[in-house]
Amino acid sequence: MSHLLLLHRLPDLARPLLRLLVSRLGRSSPPRLLPLLVPAASPGDPAPLVSELAAAYADEGLLADACSLVLLALRGGTRLPPPVCFGLMSRLPTTPEAYAFYLQLLDAGMTPEVRQFNVLMRDFVRLGDLASARKVFDEMRTRGVQPTVVSFNTLISGMCRARDLDGVDGLYKGMAQMGITPDAYTYSALIKGLSSSGRMEDATMMFGEMRERGVKPNAIVFTTLIDAHCKDGDVKAGMDLYQDMRARGVMPDLVAYNALVNGLCRARNFEAAECIVEEMRGTGLKPDKMTYTTLIDGSCKDGKLDTAMDIKQKMAEEEVALDEVTYTALISGLSKAGRPVDAERVLVEMMEAGLEPDNTTYTMVIDAFCRKGDVKTGFKLLKEMQNKGRKPGVVTYNVIMSGLCKLGQLKNADMLLNAMLNIGVSPDDITYNILLDGQCKHGKVTDSEELKSANGMVPDFGVYTSLISELVKKKPAKSYHDR
Repeated sequence: MSHLLLLHRLPDLARPLLRLLVSRLGRSSPPRLLPLLVPAASPGDPAPLVSELAAAYADEGLLADACSLVLLALRGGTRLPPPVCFGLMSRLPTTPEAYAFYLQLLDAGMTPEVRQFNVLMRDFVRLGDLASARKVFDEMRTRGVQPTVVSFNTLISGMCRARDLDGVDGLYKGMAQMGITPDAYTYSALIKGLSSSGRMEDATMMFGEMRERGVKPNAIVFTTLIDAHCKDGDVKAGMDLYQDMRARGVMPDLVAYNALVNGLCRARNFEAAECIVEEMRGTGLKPDKMTYTTLIDGSCKDGKLDTAMDIKQKMAEEEVALDEVTYTALISGLSKAGRPVDAERVLVEMMEAGLEPDNTTYTMVIDAFCRKGDVKTGFKLLKEMQNKGRKPGVVTYNVIMSGLCKLGQLKNADMLLNAMLNIGVSPDDITYNILLDGQCKHGKVTDSEELKSANGMVPDFGVYTSLISELVKKKPAKSYHDR
């Protein structure tokens, strides 16, 4: 019945019957079923029936039987449409299984296709399995299939990401030997691979070769080089490429603009960075989270905290959400500038936005309060960390310890040390140096000597200076004749 429905081009009616048939026959049934159905198929062309039967097996979850059926049909001389075979390959759970099945299809008589080899190489590259991707490439050549520029590009891009530049060099030479001309994608991958490996001179030479061969650089190529030059500290080269890019009618994208803004901010040229942002706006592009975060971070490092806060306000107006990096940059800048209240306000805002600050972010704010002499608020934030299930580390405790010692609250500092030990936070050399320095500066030389010998401490230079200074104060000076 099903073959008659297919003969009259009624596959929608045939499929339920075929699915019912294969579900009843179950696993390992293709060797029994195929010889029965093929003779009854449409004259001279069993391919439609085999195709629908394979789909029925696959739909019933019998994928191995679907593959077995197709292989049996191919070995029996049935010419199946490539999409049927490739469709089964795509349903296999892993790329290695798909590749193994493809080799079986080829051995069963299917004609090899470069496109399918390229797809398999691409899938292996995405998995990071370059060795298998190379095997597919070699298998393709063994079976007499000429690689295309896409074949080479797939392998080259994967090897560039893996920093296998020696392997890339061999492939690039192989392209020339086969008479395959590199395209913009080839050069883009090569330039990115070279620049990300710090070989800027080679990347620049490759860029020159690309232009000499008449291959027009696209936005990706320009952006890759701009970003690499800016990260390398050569912002001038990045700006020159930017001007060249625009002169050639290649419009920079957001990634290119962000690379320039980042490079200019790192070079402390904030005015130029703001000009680039305005040029970007002029092209219709809007600054994104990365653009604003870079500007905020740069402004904070330059001590322009009010500018950073203005940028934050602009983000809110343009409905660009701040992320952990943006908030942390602001909190760091405000804390270092001695503005703990503002830093805490941003910290609270960060949590209200559903973002959770890490221990380092909390510690920056605690340190800012303690340096201002407000150890009480520092303790409050420490308690807040603990209530949230966080485990403050030795750095956080050292910050509060330093604040207590500067205020002369040495008993509280000792109590904090004991609390650290009780909850399993091991003091480090910095902890003891803070205590020693505090005891020396507040006239507790005896206590400092006991602490030093009890913990086997080797004080740093600053502590020795404080210790000697305090000892000199305590011992009366003797004249030369008294010695």
